[in-house]
Amino acid sequence: MKSKIKNMLCLAALAFGTTAAAQTGNGLSVEGASYYLPKTALRFAVLVEKTTYKPGDFASYASRFLKRNDISLEPSTTYRIVNMKLTSEALPDTAKFYTAKADAKHSIRSLSRDENGVLVAVNAKPRTVEKPKAFVPAPKPEPVNPRDFMTQEILSAGSTAKMAELCVQEIYDIRENKGLLNKGQADFMPKDGEQLRIMLRNLDNQENALMQMFEGTTVKDTTEAIVMYVPTREVDKQLLFRFSKYLGMTDNDDLGGNPYFIKVEDLHNMPTLNGNTDDRKKDKDNVGIYVNLPGKIRVTVSNGNKLMGAFELYATQFGKTESLSGELFSKKYTTSLVLNPTTGSIEKIQTETIK
Repeated sequence: MKSKIKNMLCLAALAFGTTAAAQTGNGLSVEGASYYLPKTALRFAVLVEKTTYKPGDFASYASRFLKRNDISLEPSTTYRIVNMKLTSEALPDTAKFYTAKADAKHSIRSLSRDENGVLVAVNAKPRTVEKPKAFVPAPKPEPVNPRDFMTQEILSAGSTAKMAELCVQEIYDIRENKGLLNKGQADFMPKDGEQLRIMLRNLDNQENALMQMFEGTTVKDTTEAIVMYVPTREVDKQLLFRFSKYLGMTDNDDLGGNPYFIKVEDLHNMPTLNGNTDDRKKDKDNVGIYVNLPGKIRVTVSNGNKLMGAFELYATQFGKTESLSGELFSKKYTTSLVLNPTTGSIEKIQTETIK
């Protein structure tokens, strides 16, 4: 219980930016503001389309009256992946917990951290981070009720078979009328092209509604599934998620879903930091300001021999961490530092001489 209370107090102190005693990178206990550097998490946004088919009330008569043998009599629900995007997110790296010196000997006036305690700026305003927007499906049209387009004779038929027969006759009449309009041979021809388009569109709507009684309805819904993955090393074929044509996204231990694998390659490409002082013998005044030098990786996702996506990005786990020279934050200089909120690398650094 005491340990739990102690952890809560430490988190509270970190959140409000209070001064706390902690260990710096060189092992010295100092008074200052503590922070984390980030590690990189991969965020896969997978768009899944769900298709629901429901046979029409007259589906069993399609072969008899319409000569259609391609209409299924059984309802079905299927899923497919239509798109996949990758973005990276920052998570606090508990192995990279540091304390910046905040005293009269140094020019560290402010330390900006995100809601997770990850360092984003020193003596400067941090960059605004735009979070990925949640997927919003397009609005679907209102469903059509085919019975609204049926004649009184169809509705009053004594059996389903008779209703289907009369419905087919109505469909053929509609098609005949469309043909006459297109040929200019209808009894009531429209006055201009716009009226003709309106009449043809209305006839199309009637035909489609009545055909729905035979062909059934197909409704498609698209949702977004988020899959998180934190790379720690190179992998050649590691399970990322499972997906089923008939179940959609499934648990990783559900063998009903097909496996989708991730491959992570270290490209051994890393930016350099000019004037770094990783050798602490050369920089005795370590102020506790550290930055990441992320490494570039290639990420591919595949399903068997089918490539789903290939991406290249920087990840902190494949780079290294270096400290900035204490001279940058001495009484002689005021240094402002803006870090990449995702990787913890330097985006902007500016140093001014204190007069």
